[in-house]
Amino acid sequence: MADTTKVAVFISGSGTNMAALLYASKMADAGYEVVLVASNDPDAAGLKLAAAEGVRTFALSHKGMTRADHDAAMEAAAVDAGAGLIALAGYMRILSEEFVARWEGRMLNIHPSLLPKYRGLETHARALAAGDPAAGTSVHLVTGELDAGEILGQIEVTILPDDTPDTLAKRVLIAEHQLYSRVLNAYVLRPFDADHLLEKVAKLALALPEVEARESHGSPGWRTGGASGKYFAYFNNQHHGEPHIALLAKTSGQDEMADLIARDPDTFFRPAYYGASGWVGVILNRRDADWDQVAYWLQRSWRSVAPKRLTALMDAADDF
Repeated sequence: MADTTKVAVFISGSGTNMAALLYASKMADAGYEVVLVASNDPDAAGLKLAAAEGVRTFALSHKGMTRADHDAAMEAAAVDAGAGLIALAGYMRILSEEFVARWEGRMLNIHPSLLPKYRGLETHARALAAGDPAAGTSVHLVTGELDAGEILGQIEVTILPDDTPDTLAKRVLIAEHQLYSRVLNAYVLRPFDADHLLEKVAKLALALPEVEARESHGSPGWRTGGASGKYFAYFNNQHHGEPHIALLAKTSGQDEMADLIARDPDTFFRPAYYGASGWVGVILNRRDADWDQVAYWLQRSWRSVAPKRLTALMDAADDF
């Protein structure tokens, strides 16, 4: 795949999860490539494996350094390698809030429990002590709160009657190797996934006053409520041979639509069938899709057909 996400993997030890990510990135359907393996331990075994596979490495001991200074050095190495996403894979350092904030939505971690259960350490011992029937592993987005970000995927691992923390950990590790690469790949391909894009558009559309979802000619659509409701948006999933997954929204007419397309052809296009009526396509299946712009076009299109009793206050505010 030409348009892949460049990933930096942070490790602190053997790097078996890093290896699973690296080898999965060599598959034909991979949407990411590992461009850096970095560690806070210069002796971490995973660094040698990465180097042997031709992957750039970086190592800097955190000993004697402030957290902020060490984080800055690790981050600089990731940026210098061109990474757009960081995958923590057994990285045994708590990152500073500032670092985490800068990488919001672009940093993943794998944790050996079925979150939100057992955040932090000693997860297997805690699951056994609680008498749980299953343990497992979770991949989540990293936030300022420890192990509390959005859960992107999980695998359950059955707890056997004679399990110890060590025996359970070995099976959970196998599950981690299966889970992480799949979840990471799905996450980096979200910008091109029609179901994910439809969910985001629907959430924005249905947040507008008195809107109902209703399919039209086989496509998801949104209209103002009631028997006299009018459509203000459609979801276009590569219809009529187009390469685009897009929001279709109303413009003021052919002139504005043509001007939008001329000024920014990477964002707008003339949709088949609807384009004749002055609807414009806002392209969604791109890594840099501007969702504030999508929200703008949804609201503007809604205002063009919504009853005056709903738009009066907005119109008055615009005139003020």
